[in-house]
Order: sequence, then C-alpha cells, then structure tokens
Amino acid sequence: MQPAPPRRAAALVLALPLTLGGCGLSWLTPAATTSGIALPERLRLADSSLAPHWPDPTWWRGFGSAELDALMRAAVANNQTIAAAEAQLRQADAQLRIAGAALLPVVTLTAQSLRQQTTSSSGAAGLSASDTGRSSTRRTSSNSLSFTGSYEIDFWGKNRAATEAAEQARAASRFNLGTVTITTEASVANTYFALLAAQEQLANQRANLEIATRVLGIIRARLGVGTATGLDVAQQETVVAQLRAQIPPLVQAAEQNRNALAMLAGRPPGSIAIEGGGLGGLRVPDVAPGLTAEILVRRPDVLNAEANLAAANADVVVARAQMLPSITLTGQGGWQSRALESLLSPGSAVYSLVAGLTQPIFQGGALIGQVRLSEAQAQELLANYRQAILSALQDTEDAVVALRQTTEQEALQAEAVRSAERAYAISEAQLRVGTIDLVTLLNTQQTLFSARNLFVTARLARLQAAVGLFRALGGGWNTPA
Repeated sequence: MQPAPPRRAAALVLALPLTLGGCGLSWLTPAATTSGIALPERLRLADSSLAPHWPDPTWWRGFGSAELDALMRAAVANNQTIAAAEAQLRQADAQLRIAGAALLPVVTLTAQSLRQQTTSSSGAAGLSASDTGRSSTRRTSSNSLSFTGSYEIDFWGKNRAATEAAEQARAASRFNLGTVTITTEASVANTYFALLAAQEQLANQRANLEIATRVLGIIRARLGVGTATGLDVAQQETVVAQLRAQIPPLVQAAEQNRNALAMLAGRPPGSIAIEGGGLGGLRVPDVAPGLTAEILVRRPDVLNAEANLAAANADVVVARAQMLPSITLTGQGGWQSRALESLLSPGSAVYSLVAGLTQPIFQGGALIGQVRLSEAQAQELLANYRQAILSALQDTEDAVVALRQTTEQEALQAEAVRSAERAYAISEAQLRVGTIDLVTLLNTQQTLFSARNLFVTARLARLQAAVGLFRALGGGWNTPA
C-alpha cells in the first residue's frame, strides 16, 4: 500500500475530528451559570412604601464627619489588604494574556552560522605530519535563517474554554477587590464609631465621677453635723472608687481602636490623631433596599462567587476536550546557504509544512480523573454560589431589622436619659435640704449613670447598623469596566 501524498494526508488529519465530533460537541457544552434559587421579589422586612435609595460610592460622607472622610481616603490609598487584592487582579490580567496566547499561532525566528575546520595527515606509518611535511585542512561553513510557526486548531474549543476560564477568573479577582474594599471601608467606619463611643463613655464616666465625688462631699458635710452616718460615707466612697476603676478600660478601648484605625489606614500605630469627642455630632444617612435581584447584582461577593462558578464550568470543558484528538499545524520556511552573501537568494529557500494529530490512548485514568475533579470543583463552587446568594439575602434582612430596631432603641434610651437626669436633679436638691434619705439618692444616681452609658451603646449600635446596611447593599460599589 502506497503512503498518501502529503496534501492528502493533511486533509485526512483535518477531516478526522469531523467524524469524531458528531456527539462530542454537546458533551463539551459548558453548564449554565445559574443558582436555581427562586428569589423573593422583595425583602420581607423592608418597607415597601419607600422608594429604593441605594448607597452612594462615597456613602460614608452621609455621616457628616470630616475625620471619617480623611480616614476613608487614607484607607483606600494605603490599606495593605486592598493593595494585595489589586496585585491579585494584575496577576489575573497576566494569566488571561497567557491563556489567550493559545488561540494565536506561535512564530519563532532562528538564525545560525556554523564554521568548521578539519585537519588531516597523510604521512607514512610511524611518522608524524611534521616529519613528512604533508597535511591537509578542510574548512566548511553553513548559514541559515528560518521562521518556524505552529498553530493548534481549536476544533473542540479547548483553548477558547481555557481563555474563558481566565476571563472569569479575572472577573472574580475584580469582584474580590470590590469585596475587600467595601469590607475595609465598613471596618474603618465601625472602628471610628467605636473609638468615638469609647471617648464619649470616658467623658460620661468622668462626669459621673464628678457627680459622685460632689455627693460624697455633701454626705461628709452631713456627717459633720450628725445627719449622716459613717456607713453612708462608706457607701458613697465605694461608688466613687467603682467609677474611678471603670476609667482605665475605657482609655484602653479608645487607644486600641485608634491603633486599629492606623492599621486600616496603612500607617504605624500612634501616627494617627483622632479628635472625635463623641457620637453626638454624627447623623445617620437614609438608605433603603429595592428588589432582591438588584441587591445581588450590587454585591461584589455574589458576583465573585458567580464568576468563580463560570470559570470552573469552563475548566470542565477544557478537561473533557483533553480526552479528544488535538490537531497541530507546523510550518517552517527560510534560507540555507554555505556562503553568507548568497543566503537570501531564491535558490537558498527551504520550507516545510506538517499537519499532525495526537489522540490520547492510555494515561492510567489521569484524563478521566481530571474531568471528574473539574466537575466536582464546579459542583463545589455552585454550592458556594448558592450560599453567597442566601447569605447576601440574610445579611440584608438582618441589616434592615437591625437599623430599624436600633433607631427605636436609641430614641427610647434618649428619653430614659432625660428622665434620669430630671430625677437625679430633684433627688440631689432634696438631699441637700434633708427631705430624702441617701438610699433614694444612690438609686437615682446609679440610674442616671447606667442610662448615660446605655445611650452611648444604643447610639453606637445604630451607627454600626447603618454601616451594616450600606455594606449589605453593596456599599455603592459599581462594577468596573
């Protein structure tokens, strides 16, 4: 049997996948990137009468704090976690370029110049060349300049799928950067509010200590005239000592939150100054969620999970295509000559063209194992995607109810502080004239101190609940191009 001519052989090689691909193309179709979760139209706890009011990209400005604005700018510019996420995005860009190169031909240039000299002797046996004086030298040379190109025909879409996987991985890195940025911004806001709360509680505690010390002076004066007892003095001295002992933990909390803010802003501890003073000067901006589907497309963490799933589905296609034949065209052309000056002459031209097919036969189950591994990884990422959706909905529902209830709690606690202040003012005045006993004063005093601290706690909870809702709604993050 005579071998097929080169052109006919190449045609047979190119035609073979067509006979193999009739049932393979549907097998290689990537799975749809869908969660299969039926979404509710609206959040259960959201006020349907309110029009959606989505967060602005600079949502923190709504709190009305110039210090917070400066901290956010520093964090976005210098935070090392954000910097690492940006570097990961640049890595994904490079990986996409690498993967996309498989869709293009590979061309290389080779230039070579060879000089060779051989010396031989024709002397008699037993005599050296110098004895006979007879020897010959042969010099040869060759020069070549060639281009070599190869291209893999992506018949099964393997290289396209690999590029799609790299594109989705890049998108996942971009969404991860958004998630890291929003998380960092929320951490800055929450830590700043916690620092202000510690400062305000410290101021309240010192004011409470001043009140308790003043009352102790009144009791000691009454002891001097016989209208109070040593027990009364000892009780109030205990109150003063307890109030004084509660100051160091508040100072510690304020300093630790200051150090945390410095770290978030990418600065060494102690290099950041926060004037703050309290939570009273802050306002809580309005925000209201819309439809659940809109919430999901605004959250980069959900989009990150979706992109990872899409990349895994593309990897499944790549793994399946590895089991099918691969076709490569290789061509080489150039010039080859003994004399350099005639290297580029038409007579020195050489070329070749080869078409090859490679079909895996036996690899010990590695290929099918890779397919099953890729499919299992895609199933894992599908579960992660579904979990991200459910977590986003829960996160938003929790944030809505938290903001609503902490707003009500703050209003009620503010009224409790006003009542406690009125009651204490009356009790102290009555103690001075001797119309009430010390026990009544101590009770109203303790009620006032507790109400003030609880009000700061309620105010902090409302501010942090607002931050939680901004974060749950995607923080005003927009999908970059």
